[in-house]
Amino acid sequence: MKYVLLYESADDVIAKAPAHFPAHQKRLTAFHERGELLMVGTFGDPQRQGSMAIFRTRKGAEEFAADDPFVVNGVVRRYEVRDWDEILT
Repeated sequence: MKYVLLYESADDVIAKAPAHFPAHQKRLTAFHERGELLMVGTFGDPQRQGSMAIFRTRKGAEEFAADDPFVVNGVVRRYEVRDWDEILT
């Protein structure tokens, strides 16, 4: 089982994100280095489609989102963590 963190972008995400990206990137790197974050990226149109990240544990996904600068500073309108039953490894 893996855990998918889905982000819904706030209005004007392209304008809001740059100010908070360095801190967001630092958090991504820290979670990846400790083996919790497996993959992350935006969809084709980040404003309309948002982004997702795949985590090893639900706790890791929830911990990441709770203090992510994108969430804290309104770059993300809302987020959701879903269980994902990966079948190819």
